[in-house]
Amino acid sequence: MGVHDLADYPWDAVVSYRERAAQHPDGLVDLSIGSPVDPTPEIIRKALADATDAHAYPQTVGTPALREAIVDWYARRRGVPDLRVDNVMPTIGSKELVALLPTLLGLGEGDIVVFPGVAYPTYEVGARVAGATPVAEDDPALWPEGARLIWINTPGNPDGRTWTVEELAVAVRRARELGAVLASDECYAELGWDGQWAEEPVPSVLDPRVTDGSRKNLLSVYSLSKQSNLAGYRAAFVAGCARVVGDLLTARKHLGLMPPAPVQQAMTVALRDDAHVAAQKQLYRARRDLLRPALQAAGFRIDGSEAGLYLWATEGQDAWESMGRLADLGILAGPGPFYGADSGQHVRLSLTAPLERVAAGAARLRGASL
Repeated sequence: MGVHDLADYPWDAVVSYRERAAQHPDGLVDLSIGSPVDPTPEIIRKALADATDAHAYPQTVGTPALREAIVDWYARRRGVPDLRVDNVMPTIGSKELVALLPTLLGLGEGDIVVFPGVAYPTYEVGARVAGATPVAEDDPALWPEGARLIWINTPGNPDGRTWTVEELAVAVRRARELGAVLASDECYAELGWDGQWAEEPVPSVLDPRVTDGSRKNLLSVYSLSKQSNLAGYRAAFVAGCARVVGDLLTARKHLGLMPPAPVQQAMTVALRDDAHVAAQKQLYRARRDLLRPALQAAGFRIDGSEAGLYLWATEGQDAWESMGRLADLGILAGPGPFYGADSGQHVRLSLTAPLERVAAGAARLRGASL
């Protein structure tokens, strides 16, 4: 299979619901894709502007300052104190890495790529583009022989599932039994809300409590799109096994996959500043505190969603019927079927609309429950 064999882009199926929702007298409340709407922090924009004399080719491996900033960030924010610069590398956003990782690892026909049962669709797309076999499975005990790459997503998109240290350790042991690379997509790790994640940080697959002293075949993938509002910068990175990162670096050099130099400088500044991340989390919290009870009052049940950027909601009926009901209220959500065969009765609602729009949507939901 190649890129020409892919199905139509799934979000095209939502256009009619967007048009329907936009007819609401008070306008559209777009809670669908999850694109950040808040300003990029000034210190990051200034860093980008100051670096625009970028006449030389950027470094695929990342500038020394950026690599040190990534290492320091993992130690400070993720409980991973023992990385070196050869364990890390910037990427052009995280989606390209997710999509290309099977190809960059040399996977193909006869190889299996495992990904979550409820998942961002790019894990499967990447497997299919490489010619590998995609398998959706959450239980490490059921991960199949022949798996060469296993994706986990913690906190999950769309359902907010978050793996504990103990669960991650089980996943690592099983991946090692299979000889597979275990890649953990951790892009929402700063956004813990409920249960233990209200009090403690979301753990990384590189946490020493998880790795048993070895990072072999382990990768952590992270993005600054949400916590720093850098979606337009395409600013992300991968960390973990030095051998695997080195192999990816070699392939990326040949392919010219290098983040622009001004973006690398902006990333360096963003990773060194925790204040703007805390402020952004409070903005997401305010939206979540409005939207969650309003959905529940309107008859939705919230499943999972203890961390991450989304509310994973169901009325116990077909997702497209829920999409229609929400559209009649002027609210656009993401349909659950985009995220796996077992998601036919769920919708995903993001926390990335302006607070005024979220408040309007919450008021409409409460009105619908009367």
